[in-house]
Amino acid sequence: MIDLSRSALILVDIQNDFLPGGALAVPEGDCILDAVNMLATRPFRAVIATQDWHPENHCSFTAQSGPWPPHCVAGTHGADFPETLTPAPVTHIIRKGVLQDRDSYSGFLDNDRATSTGLDGLLRGLGVEQVVICGLALDYCVAATALDACHYGYCTYVVPEACRGIAADPGSALEKLEKQGVLLKSVDAY
Repeated sequence: MIDLSRSALILVDIQNDFLPGGALAVPEGDCILDAVNMLATRPFRAVIATQDWHPENHCSFTAQSGPWPPHCVAGTHGADFPETLTPAPVTHIIRKGVLQDRDSYSGFLDNDRATSTGLDGLLRGLGVEQVVICGLALDYCVAATALDACHYGYCTYVVPEACRGIAADPGSALEKLEKQGVLLKSVDAY
């Protein structure tokens, strides 16, 4: 049983640039919003949103020989949360990918695996023991966040219907997460 009073809901990168019409849209990314908003109304100890927050010349952008088009540039509409995401339940925001020379898929660590975003310290300070993760994209930032949560010792859940990935079939990403100790639960479990 999940004790929500000792749990945090982590909303991963639910931002305009990752939704249909955005610079790096996740296919059907907007289809998760009802499930996410429903989860956020549950009595979690905290609801934490991660937010890509890149400088204009970020290393992940194609102009700097990175793999992605420019997206989620700090302070732009693309980096904002969509109006269809109910903001009231969000208690904290963790910005990631803020340094020009490194990316950050995980909500916990930059991709150099050494630079912390501060999420682990926040969760420990709040007395959180379990995390429930949803958002975009399942096969990149959601997966990286979930695997790091397990690494840091949190009982980690992912809600498949509140996630979408770049790959059309989520099966491979979900199987990988389960093999690493991540538990999969539906929205109704909360």
